[in-house]
Amino acid sequence: MKPRYRLIVRSARGATYYCFDTYTKRRTSLKTADRHEAGRILHAKNEAAIQPMLNLQIARAYLFGSDDHIAKRTWRDAIIALTETKLGSNKECWQRAQKEKAFVPLWARPLVETKGEELLAVMRKGGVSTNQHLRRLHNFCVDMNWLPWPLVPKRQWPAIRHKEKRAITWEEHCRIVEREGNAERKAFYQLAWHLGASQGDLANLHAEDVDWTSGTITYVRMKTKWRENQTPPQIRFGQSVADILNTLPKVGPLFPYLRGRLPGYRANEFRERCRGLGIKGVSLHSYRYAWAERAKTAGYPERFAQLALGHNSKAVHRAYARKAQVTLPPLEDYEKNMTSAPVIPLPVSTTG
Repeated sequence: MKPRYRLIVRSARGATYYCFDTYTKRRTSLKTADRHEAGRILHAKNEAAIQPMLNLQIARAYLFGSDDHIAKRTWRDAIIALTETKLGSNKECWQRAQKEKAFVPLWARPLVETKGEELLAVMRKGGVSTNQHLRRLHNFCVDMNWLPWPLVPKRQWPAIRHKEKRAITWEEHCRIVEREGNAERKAFYQLAWHLGASQGDLANLHAEDVDWTSGTITYVRMKTKWRENQTPPQIRFGQSVADILNTLPKVGPLFPYLRGRLPGYRANEFRERCRGLGIKGVSLHSYRYAWAERAKTAGYPERFAQLALGHNSKAVHRAYARKAQVTLPPLEDYEKNMTSAPVIPLPVSTTG
């Protein structure tokens, strides 16, 4: 094995000996003018470098015995394998992740030769999406036994910090609707305000999802349709939503044009309209935040809001409505209202 460090000497300043690293191409002073002492220090540094390399070679020999491809499997091979396990929009998300520029230095790198510092360097170059995808890809490789151990300990992964998001206001919504000239997009934005559905779910609504008898809209969420035992959102609608639905097709997709567009296309259309009106900090998903905040402010029971939004976790809904402003009534007034409320007697059973 070729030694990593070489000895060099500079006589211009009194024969000082240096150590030259053939990997990093850097030299550091050994702080001695004695050639014998410098040789001993250099020998110790080379021995320290050889031992980890020797351990790595031994580990590779054992790993190669259990997996023929472990020496050649790269990060690109790993993300392709992970992408094939996904479905629908989730699979498209991983296909887009393969095109991120931050991942380029990693794709040709063999898994077993990668160091934790390289993963951290990739995350520094990327953003939130890079952090999320690399974290999941790393865990996938560990679970598949393609990595003998985690390269980055769980606690050392950089925290995921999303950009601040907010709900769209009623005034902003009215400005967007008033300026919208396309009838289908106008109805789309109006229903987004009243229903709080995600843009994908809203664009894929069908006339058959509307039950006029019970006044409800029931649909399967695009995000969770692959999961079992998922309760579909059920939204009761009033006269305002009924008036909007009456302007839409009575059979088939409610939004035939928007349904055929990619999510990014719908998002860009909305972004352009906001930019033209000088509205900043909102997206189509802001309608979902707005619905949840309105529900909490109005005192809408949390279990009803969860059923409408399609979330089973209380924590998720609380995250959506974390900025809702709620005015609490005085306790004494609340007690007076409770005591003045009529008492409805329970029916007395005549059977023993």
